Amino acid sequence: MGQGQSGESDRTVTTEELRHGLVHKFTQRCFGPLELYSFRDVFHGLADKQADIAYLKEDTIARFLEIPDILGASSIIFQMVSYLGAFPFGQDAPIVLGFEQMVMVVVIMTERYKRVLQKGNSDRTRLFFRSLAVYDRTASHHEIPTSKAERLEVVKGHSAPRNYVAGFAVDEAIEDYEEDDNDDLALAALESLDAINVFRHGDAPIAQSSIPSDNLKKLIMLLLLVAPLGSQESLARYSERLVGDQLESLRRTADNILAAFVNVEKFPGVKILQFSTVIPISLPFLFNGFNPLFEHFLFSKALDFTKRKDSSAPPVDAIVAPPLLPDSGDILDLNVLSQLSFFLPGNTLFRRLRLLYSGGDAGFSMGSFETKVFNWRAPTILLVSGNRISDPQKRFPDGNPSSHMVFGVYLSQPWRQTHKDCFGDNNTLLFQLEPVHEVFHASTLNTDYVSFTKSPVPHPGIAFGSPHPKAKATAGLAQHVNLGAVSLMLDSSFEFGVFTHNYTSGGGAFHNSQTRKRDWQDRFEVESLEVWGCGGDAEAEEQRKRWAWEEKEAEARRKINLGTGDIEVDRALLEMAGIIGGNRSGGSMN
Repeated sequence: MGQGQSGESDRTVTTEELRHGLVHKFTQRCFGPLELYSFRDVFHGLADKQADIAYLKEDTIARFLEIPDILGASSIIFQMVSYLGAFPFGQDAPIVLGFEQMVMVVVIMTERYKRVLQKGNSDRTRLFFRSLAVYDRTASHHEIPTSKAERLEVVKGHSAPRNYVAGFAVDEAIEDYEEDDNDDLALAALESLDAINVFRHGDAPIAQSSIPSDNLKKLIMLLLLVAPLGSQESLARYSERLVGDQLESLRRTADNILAAFVNVEKFPGVKILQFSTVIPISLPFLFNGFNPLFEHFLFSKALDFTKRKDSSAPPVDAIVAPPLLPDSGDILDLNVLSQLSFFLPGNTLFRRLRLLYSGGDAGFSMGSFETKVFNWRAPTILLVSGNRISDPQKRFPDGNPSSHMVFGVYLSQPWRQTHKDCFGDNNTLLFQLEPVHEVFHASTLNTDYVSFTKSPVPHPGIAFGSPHPKAKATAGLAQHVNLGAVSLMLDSSFEFGVFTHNYTSGGGAFHNSQTRKRDWQDRFEVESLEVWGCGGDAEAEEQRKRWAWEEKEAEARRKINLGTGDIEVDRALLEMAGIIGGNRSGGSMN
């Protein structure tokens, strides 16, 4: 009898009761007492009221988060939060954003849900896709419900979901997406409430939904802007990035990242297959900027601990923070820096990079490269830009119609000259930033990650992903360059470079592309080359000490003490022996 009563109780539980239970669990375990107090204070200070219901509007959220109008991203953010606020019942979206709904939004946007739900980034990525997507009506025989009766049918799971507005026709899908349509994060939330049996999956089939390309570009521009944002930091501080050349650079960078998902000239939207493939490989930290942005809801001005009783003491925000990028480069600017932070940890980049070498300043030679870069004991980032060289005789077609390109390498080990074996480790990354953003991770097929070779080795230069060249060519035969399956090579004069993607070979030191599954090769004339050191004053001081030590050792080797104690006599003896001076014979063995 007790079991029957329990079953009846389970059947009559409402989604509102379940959502309230989940909100209670989140507020208890995801926020501290002061954060929860601040959250309530901020919400009620911003909320509009209608019939005793307090809620947040689109312009209120945009104004509070300081989202710039010029980006056109406010409506996109509101679409996202209106969906996330309905969690774990996505079919109820768009939802009125009351306090409980905003709790859902903040715990998801700041990843605090992980304190309750044992799910990872891939689940949040899938949730974000649904929050951004529109329903592709050409992919289903259902019509979008408009009447109250039709919407009621949606809740029962018999029709297309009401949270998906009528979308556009996608020309064609890259591949059929056969993954389970269940949302694991929502399932985990219901499991935590022992209410999995009431899960109602009313969302549109995920494979029949797409994110409009223009919407995704606007969101990417916002994410580039907020990438360096610190806790409680105002987004208005970065307003200078939204004017003139900086704004154009922001748009170009967003276009390069968007190209990782979709060819906008062929397809109007991004499918879940592309979204879920690109993000974990090439953009794992894409949404990290949401964390500090939405943590603004957890800091009330009524609890401003930065205020001092001593009025003579400067307020905390009056302290001038170091610049995000202390040095200026020909390739790296603030937008490219944000782009790098989408796949490299931001705490190793922002305010932590030093320009070690620039070809435009130090000269395009391996000698100057070695002088500037070697002895840096922390990770480095090499960036090279160039313009395409047309070569109809090359083995593979071009990777992209664009004439300008940027490639790079992240290296965690110190640089050194290689004589027989390559260096680097499985943390080494080969990547392209323009015109298509993509990251090629190190594989275990071989360890030909990086080589730095000088003459008399045939074809000296810097290579990534190619076998180390043999020290001596076979007599009478010219040795050709052995390019790796996925590789970047720069000649010793830093005049020319070549990037190769031999998909047919199955990969090498770096994994093949998972989105461009074909062979291609880009040959280019080097325009700029620079190397950035990841680190601060301690790393710079260590490099300075090593330079000083090497210079001291080199000076000691130059001084040959013959025991006379007289430098002029020693020099005369060396000249008589033909070792130095005009009498040197050049090493004749006669």
